[in-house]
Amino acid sequence: MKLGVVGLPNVGKSTLFNAITKAGAEAANYPFCTIEPNVGVVAVPDERLDSLAALYSSKKVTPAVIEFVDIAGLVKGASRGEGLGNKFLSHIRECDAIVHVVRCFEDENITHVESTVDPVRDIETINLELILADIEAVEKRQDRIRNAARGGADKNAAAEFAFLERLKAHLEAEEPASSLAVSEDEKILLDNLFLLSAKPVVYCANIAEKDMGADEETLPLVVKVKQYAAKHNAGVIVVCAKTEAELAEMDPNDAAVFLEEFGLKESGLSKLIKTSYSLLGLISYLTAGEKETRAWTITAGTKAPQAAGKIHSDFEKGFIRAEVVDYETLLECGGYNGAREKGKVRSEGKDYVMKDGDVVLFRFNV
Repeated sequence: MKLGVVGLPNVGKSTLFNAITKAGAEAANYPFCTIEPNVGVVAVPDERLDSLAALYSSKKVTPAVIEFVDIAGLVKGASRGEGLGNKFLSHIRECDAIVHVVRCFEDENITHVESTVDPVRDIETINLELILADIEAVEKRQDRIRNAARGGADKNAAAEFAFLERLKAHLEAEEPASSLAVSEDEKILLDNLFLLSAKPVVYCANIAEKDMGADEETLPLVVKVKQYAAKHNAGVIVVCAKTEAELAEMDPNDAAVFLEEFGLKESGLSKLIKTSYSLLGLISYLTAGEKETRAWTITAGTKAPQAAGKIHSDFEKGFIRAEVVDYETLLECGGYNGAREKGKVRSEGKDYVMKDGDVVLFRFNV
């Protein structure tokens, strides 16, 4: 999974990126500090892996990973080349989802490109630039198929052109591509366009340190972001980027105590990962043994053969069955042998839909 971290300049975007990846992207109080996208790969926290590794005395533990891309701050007019313009926009096209950092704090020492703090205005500024860039992409596609679609001789091209006309009108009404109702065939056409405004979004409300631990409903700027996200089927988390940066430098035990003092159960990174997984419909299944315990990320609804293919294509081609036991039952039984003795290991075929937390042994023959 690849997440693009975006936002207006000076909203705490690179500070948050540093905190969640410890990649050391420069953070400074001036626009366009981030010129090239910084990339950091983060292990997905999963306590189940530690428990399974202890059970099997695994020599290696391999968690699922997420790639975060810190993309240069966007300004009004980016779709026309203002600021870093299309250079910045091209990096978003490669991401699976967008993490949109929004400033929800006042600080006279940190300048705001619009002079005042208004998270919804800031969100709409960036969203409009994405939509404008998408209109340009749609028009380019129309130009490529216009001759084929003319007169209806090529029915596929004519149908696609008609869809593009409807999509363009939707975008010109300043509505994101993600909100357009589409048929299954049209969804394929939409996906092939790789539109920016079609990507899932997690809004990350960046609050002040003094607001840490406060009831989120008492923070007016956060409430505005939540209301906007709810209307647009987007995810939302609340973090303090400055505090997350401090947590990143702490010993894990000290960090846990620090969070507890604020009445918080998890870090901003954990919240972001959980929200992103949910938004993208992702789950993890597990494999465990003496050599390695590992988490494998798949889309919810994936069947056993395709899940096996995540490990190796031969596993999918020669799939025979999946021997499955859920994580908690496996621990209770003390491992696969104990689970088998108690009849808890299920033999599942090609139509089995994988579940989050399944511990699996695939049988195959090539």
